[in-house]
Amino acid sequence: MLKGITVILVDETEESEDPFGQPVTVKEEIAVDNVLVAPASTDDVTAEMSMTGKKIVYELAIPKGDSHTWTNRQVKFFGQTWRTVGIPQEGIESLIPLAWNRKVMVERYE
Repeated sequence: MLKGITVILVDETEESEDPFGQPVTVKEEIAVDNVLVAPASTDDVTAEMSMTGKKIVYELAIPKGDSHTWTNRQVKFFGQTWRTVGIPQEGIESLIPLAWNRKVMVERYE
């Protein structure tokens, strides 16, 4: 049976505006259990590098039932901080036999 790791998703919410009218965001760290982490394929790395200039390192499989926003978010695992790239791909939950139905790619973030 496959079992993922716990990753920390850094969620950002707009709380208010500063005196210049810019949004003030609050960051909240959310632990998401059972996330699969796999190295990105060379095809994915090459395609993303040529389209956006970003170097994809890992691909995350998100468990079914997760309702968090994964687009343009920081993610922490393996003692490092990463940033999601692109829009997560999602499959139809009832047609996928395993526990994961969404995947997103991440790049190294410093």
